[in-house]
Amino acid sequence: MSNPVTFAICGCGARGLEAYAPYQEKHPDEMQVVAGADCRPERLAMLRRRYGVPEERCFASDLELLAQPRLADVMIVATQDRQHVAAALLALDKGYHVLLEKPISPSLEECRALQKKARETNRAVVVCHVLRYTRFYSTLKDLLDRGAVGKVETIDAVEHVAYWHYAHSFVRGNWRRSDETSPMILAKSCHDMDILRWLAGAECQRVQSFGALDCFRPECAPEGAALRCLDGCARKKDCPYDAEKIYITDPRTGIRGKGKVWPCGVVVSEPTEETLMEALRTGPYGRCVFHCDNDVVDHQTVNLEFSGSIHATFTMTAFTQSCHRSIKVTGTGGEVEGDMEEEKLVLRRFGQPERVIDLREENGEFSGHGGGDFGLMRSFCRLIAAGGTEGLTGVDASVESHVMALAAEASRRDGGRTVTLAEF
Repeated sequence: MSNPVTFAICGCGARGLEAYAPYQEKHPDEMQVVAGADCRPERLAMLRRRYGVPEERCFASDLELLAQPRLADVMIVATQDRQHVAAALLALDKGYHVLLEKPISPSLEECRALQKKARETNRAVVVCHVLRYTRFYSTLKDLLDRGAVGKVETIDAVEHVAYWHYAHSFVRGNWRRSDETSPMILAKSCHDMDILRWLAGAECQRVQSFGALDCFRPECAPEGAALRCLDGCARKKDCPYDAEKIYITDPRTGIRGKGKVWPCGVVVSEPTEETLMEALRTGPYGRCVFHCDNDVVDHQTVNLEFSGSIHATFTMTAFTQSCHRSIKVTGTGGEVEGDMEEEKLVLRRFGQPERVIDLREENGEFSGHGGGDFGLMRSFCRLIAAGGTEGLTGVDASVESHVMALAAEASRRDGGRTVTLAEF
């Protein structure tokens, strides 16, 4: 590119500042962060230090940033769920293209309002459904489109959230309450609704869902459990959800093994063992998982019917060791299944030898969501540089996944009633 695409960021948290902005560090010829907003001074300090953003272009709120004349080509909106659309609408009116963290909104009316504004302003609005940009799902999509399994008949997908990730984000963390953010099926799994719609290549017609918050409730607390993990809890030694294990000692998630990145960087902006321990003594991430104010489900299943007699199932579960996704697609001529953690797909054409497709990249760039975070940024930067407005995960396509998720939640709350999307 002759000139990098310039970005301003509303919300300098784990997604805005630590998932998307780092693309600039690898590709300064494609991306340049020039402004940002966050209510936490320490996050703005990180923005200045890491990306050289001048102090006069750092703002204490998204409204303060959006009150300025347009400062960049693109606005990344990575605030909390219920703040997304208001900021995106203002950004479009200012002339920004918008890169919008998912979900768009738990309100279908707000989703429709953003669609309408995107058309009126003729600006790009791309939703961060990053899974479409991974080698895993893009290869699977290509196989299905080329007829590798014949006509697609069924899709079975599972999101293995991982016990520690669920405890971090959905029991102790920002997405623990649907009335403050979004229901679990939207906050965590609109990714998966989007992928199912994309792979099916057909409209979703009906959904049915079951799910519950079964485990992380006060009545499930083991005898002797304290209200906080560091308050002399009698069950601390054998509890997998112990906050000290998750954020300090566990080699997969704690600062001693994983370092200062997520999830430790969410608990405190500049994590050390000392600052983390202090936060666990006093803040939300040190609470017992059985004594929080959470209400989102810890497991949920969805049955989906697409046009063309394609049927899918989706399961989200908190109760897994690792955080990954798995999928199996069957068709009239074969089947294909894969696991994102293993980074491989296995294709079995009926009557033919099995084919294993290894998706691990030698010397590939590492980024979150199986490479999807950087895949999204690469695609988006090139879209804007070329003067385009229709991205792979544009707002029109993304709203479909939100309708599916919200209909599934309506079904779950109504005892598993089948919901017809056209009527919903």
